[in-house]
This record gives sequence, structure tokens and C-alpha cells, in this order.
Amino acid sequence: MSEVRHEARPVTGAPVFAAANPQSPWRLFLRRLLGSAPSRVSLAFLVVLTAAVILVPLCSPYAYDRQDLELIGQPAAPDAAHWFGTDTLGEDSLTRAFYGGRISLIVGLASALVSTLLGTAIGALAGFFGGRVDQWLMRGTDVVLSIPLLPLVLLLSGMFRPGLPLLVLAIGGLTWMATARVVRGQFLSLRELEFVAAARALGAGNGRLILRHILPNAVAPITVSATLAVGSSILLESALSFLGFGVQPPTPTWGNLLNAASPWIGTAPWLALPPGLLIFATVLAVNCLGDGLRDALESKD
Repeated sequence: MSEVRHEARPVTGAPVFAAANPQSPWRLFLRRLLGSAPSRVSLAFLVVLTAAVILVPLCSPYAYDRQDLELIGQPAAPDAAHWFGTDTLGEDSLTRAFYGGRISLIVGLASALVSTLLGTAIGALAGFFGGRVDQWLMRGTDVVLSIPLLPLVLLLSGMFRPGLPLLVLAIGGLTWMATARVVRGQFLSLRELEFVAAARALGAGNGRLILRHILPNAVAPITVSATLAVGSSILLESALSFLGFGVQPPTPTWGNLLNAASPWIGTAPWLALPPGLLIFATVLAVNCLGDGLRDALESKD
């Protein structure tokens, strides 16, 4: 009887499973955010602008209130010493524009923080409790929404002539409505999910349910809303300062620099370029970054 031999043959085409290399949520978020060209450019511009307005005393040869006595009385044209000329007081326009960015960015960021906190609190209470609480809070939100924002802020600024802290509170206290509506919608949907019912069954109170279970799952739309609120606050502060109801000279802001340049727009248009371009570019970059944040945070890939 012949012996049967089985020869071992190499297995070809066998599936090979590579070791999984999962990425952290933070890395995935950064990859999605930086994968968009508008988001990358916007983030780089905002970082450079922030560094410039902070380091302007070290980079500029002029102080924001330094006067060239030979140039007082009429705006001077741009030259090698003053790239965007000087104003009627002989002060360097570009230096004052970057100093003005300090105030405008501080007001924009602080006002957005106030409006985000206030809108999140109101939206969370309305969406979580529902019923009469929701009705009363949302009707109040509708009332504030029905009032034209700029005339109301102008009226308050004219009555109280606010300093910087009061200006931040006024802008933030009148721009929270969009955030409240977004957060309310998130809470209305999240409160019905199983994990909230499970936490409630385990004895979690309302405060814990709101702060520890529902609110972390609503961070994405809140972040996007806060980012967009920065641009709106910068525009509103610039409009107030342009009309003479915001931060007053000699402290420079982009709005009051445009106000000072407006009488000379026909003969010295270079005075309006630094603050005007900085307002335009900053608000555009903030809005593009907000769109990128929304796409990165809400991506399902």
C-alpha cells in the first residue's frame, strides 16, 4: 500500500489584517479642520493677526500716540517711513490700526463669550424643561429678536456712554438669541435619547443631567455659534465706534479710525485702508473658520 504524502503548500491570497491604529478624536478633528484650505488660511491669518496686535510695540518704531510735528494739520501720503501715511495729528496710520486691533479683538472675543454663556444657559433650560419654561424663555427670545439690534445698542450707548466693560456686556447681552435657539434645539433632541433616561434611572438630578450628560454632546454647535458671534461682535463694535458711540479717541479702534478717515476719503483714501481691510479680513476669516469648525465637528466619517 502506497504511502500518501501531503506536501505543505504556501497559502496565497490569504487576507492580511493590519494592526488597527486608531486616531484620537482630537487628531481626527484637527485633520478635518486643517484639511480645508479656507480653514487653514483663516486660522493662519488669525494667528498672525493676534501675534501682530500683541507684539506691535516691539515691531513698530512708533507709539500709537506719537506725533510727527512736521506733519500735523493734514494727512501725509505714504512713504518709506510711514507705509500708509499719517493722520491729521501726524500719527502713523498702520501702527494705530494694529493698536486698534487690540480693542476690537478683545471686544469681539469677550462679547462672544458673554453671548455664548447667556445663550447656552437660556437654551439649555428651555430645551431641557420644556413646557411653560420653554414657552416663556422662547417668547422672551422672540421679543429681543424683534428689536433692531443696532438702534438699541446706539440708544443704550448714548444713554450710558459705556466704557469697555459695559460695552462688552451690552453687545454680549443683546446677541445671545441665535445661540439660545441652537442650544434649545439640541437639548430637545438629546433629552429623549437612551443615555439620558439611563442616567435619570441611576438617580442623576437635573443639574447633573444638563451639565454632565447633555451639554457635552451639544459642544459642536455651541462652538460654531461662538465662533460666528466673534465676527458679529467685531462688526457691531466697529459700527458703534464709527458712529461715535463706542470706544472714544484717543484710544484707537478700527471703528473710530474709520470715522477719523471718513472726511478725507476723497483726498487721502490710504487712511481708511488699514482699519477697513483689517475689519474685512478678520470677519471673513472668523466666518470661514466657523464653517470649517462646523464641518469638522459634525463630520460622520
